[in-house]
Amino acid sequence: MAVEGNWKVGVSAFQGPDGPQEADLYSCVHCGFCLSACPTYVETGLETESPRGRIALMKAVFEGRIGLEQGVIDHWDMCLQCRACEAACPSGVPYGRLMEQTQAQVKRHRPGSVVGRLVSWVAYKQLLPHVARLRLLVRVLQLYQRTGMRRLVQASRILQLLPFAAKAEASLPDLSNPFFNAVGQVYLAQGVRKHRVALLSGCVMPLVHGPTMEATVRVLTRNGCEVVVPADQGCCGALNTHGGERDAARDMARRNIDVFLRAGVDAIVTSSAGCGASMKEYHHLLRDDAAYKEKAERFSGMVQDITEFLAALPVESPKTPLNVQVTYQDSCHLAHAQRLTLPPRVLLGAIPGLELVEMEHSDRCCGAGGAYQLTQREMSDQLRTHKMEDAVATGAQVIATANPGCMMQLELGAREVGLDVHVCHVVDLLDQAYQQEDA
Repeated sequence: MAVEGNWKVGVSAFQGPDGPQEADLYSCVHCGFCLSACPTYVETGLETESPRGRIALMKAVFEGRIGLEQGVIDHWDMCLQCRACEAACPSGVPYGRLMEQTQAQVKRHRPGSVVGRLVSWVAYKQLLPHVARLRLLVRVLQLYQRTGMRRLVQASRILQLLPFAAKAEASLPDLSNPFFNAVGQVYLAQGVRKHRVALLSGCVMPLVHGPTMEATVRVLTRNGCEVVVPADQGCCGALNTHGGERDAARDMARRNIDVFLRAGVDAIVTSSAGCGASMKEYHHLLRDDAAYKEKAERFSGMVQDITEFLAALPVESPKTPLNVQVTYQDSCHLAHAQRLTLPPRVLLGAIPGLELVEMEHSDRCCGAGGAYQLTQREMSDQLRTHKMEDAVATGAQVIATANPGCMMQLELGAREVGLDVHVCHVVDLLDQAYQQEDA
């Protein structure tokens, strides 16, 4: 068996719970239906930046024809993991699963530079699994934004010496919103209780988009739901899974499964499309864990996106019109991973006076992709620019979406082009209509 560095080239390198499985790899028939759906292929026109091209590289490593060289890894790293190819694939290739497992193998056999390993260790093992630490970091960043420190740093040359830090600083969202401090709380339904649901607070969403979390609670209680925000819950592990840190992701999954299954609820609801997609796939992440396999399947079957849950109730339609033009950006992990495109539009359609103006390529990735904005800045910038062009063409005053990463990316895009547009979650608009009615 050939050896490339410390990567054993051949079947054994991919076998095991964290390696791409042979049946998945060879389910791709290279038909090409994925090409027009793939954002990186559309941007570059390169076969190696397409899903079938990346799968071909996986096969080549699997078969021992090539080693795990940096040039190969670069093509996988360029993938947004948006999973648009899955929705377009007639063969049902589980591309998202293949990419996650491949990244786990890359992380194991080619961990990267010392700096890269340090950043990965801090992000995936010291921050995301520990929400209190993440909260402290955001508090520090709030002070940075509110004081003159940011202007001093931007005016200095220090960021030119630290390119990665410069990218992160430029992408910082507005952190002036109050936190969602409701973990451990129970909110009673208005009127007769029809459902009892648990709400994922998670990691980034309550710190960056606290008002959206509050809106989620108000909309749920307005529609007859008792809302439990379980204590001891944590990050869903989505970013860890995408980054190849599957062991840490499994620990996060086990923690959430135990916490939420104890809550005695009808459904587990999330306002983050990325979190929902990850949680709906806990049963696959833990398929080899005898102690959690059955519990993970039960948990995954209870998870619903907030738009999915509300649209199925059905939701109470507000009585006062908003009188606003809105365009909707499909969040990738809602449209492609969860295959939910209708529910957000059903909710928008339930708001009187709201005119939905569909944008072109609404289901094409905006370039957020979790950490992608930092690790693949050039491609992320290109996709954000094109997304804003499509948004501007609608003439809408509001861009609605269903994922915190998308919201931050679209807000950054609006600032860059000086566009006077409001970016929000779908549930924010429904809450706004209810509050206007009650005023």
